Amino acid sequence: MILFPAIDLKNGEAVRLEQGDMARATVFHKDPAAQARAFEAQGFEYLHVVDLDGAFAGKPVNAQAVEHILGSVKMPVQLGGGVRDMATVDGWLGKGVRRVIIGTAAVRDPAFVKAAAKKYPGRVAVGLDARDGKVAVEGWASTSELTALEIAKRIEDAGVAAIIYTDISRDGLLKGINWDATIALADAISIPVIASGGLASLDDVKTLVSPRARKLEGAITGRALYDGRLDAAAALKLLKAA
Repeated sequence: MILFPAIDLKNGEAVRLEQGDMARATVFHKDPAAQARAFEAQGFEYLHVVDLDGAFAGKPVNAQAVEHILGSVKMPVQLGGGVRDMATVDGWLGKGVRRVIIGTAAVRDPAFVKAAAKKYPGRVAVGLDARDGKVAVEGWASTSELTALEIAKRIEDAGVAAIIYTDISRDGLLKGINWDATIALADAISIPVIASGGLASLDDVKTLVSPRARKLEGAITGRALYDGRLDAAAALKLLKAA
């Protein structure tokens, strides 16, 4: 079970959004690489990074910040935001990203996901971000007509390493992860699922290590870590004990 600290990049800075709204961004660190080093020093073992500007632009935007992060830490990094073609997948994996996350393109172009997962076994994840049950795309700016489960079923045999499932309504609001929806998705498919969106406290970590969440690969934590609501040492101790 992995607890992924998150760094979301906007204008080269580490920020957190509320419900995916770029107008509701709080800057938590002007030097994302320094933030990554701090997470590594706390004992985290896998970093989650999102190029928010890239998600809207459809191509990498904060490449320099990502490269600084990659050069600053030894822990593996999974990266999403603007990964829409094979050249971008090739580029990031070639630069040392352990796992790329395909979001919008998983809805628009399932064949691309399958091709990428076949080319890079174990190194392609899919991000499914749901609003009212339907998957949102293009940096959450628009919503598709498909549910997370429908998309997951389409790519179930593709060899995808993991699905990161986010409930947008909770993201950045510290309301707690939508465990029911996340665990239901994990129970319905064979692909490992990572919980995301709203992790608020140690109670969420306790749920993560409970028997009902045994099929999950882990969870992503952002704002709760940045503002001190989640004690990193206590959370990692719980995971280790489990």
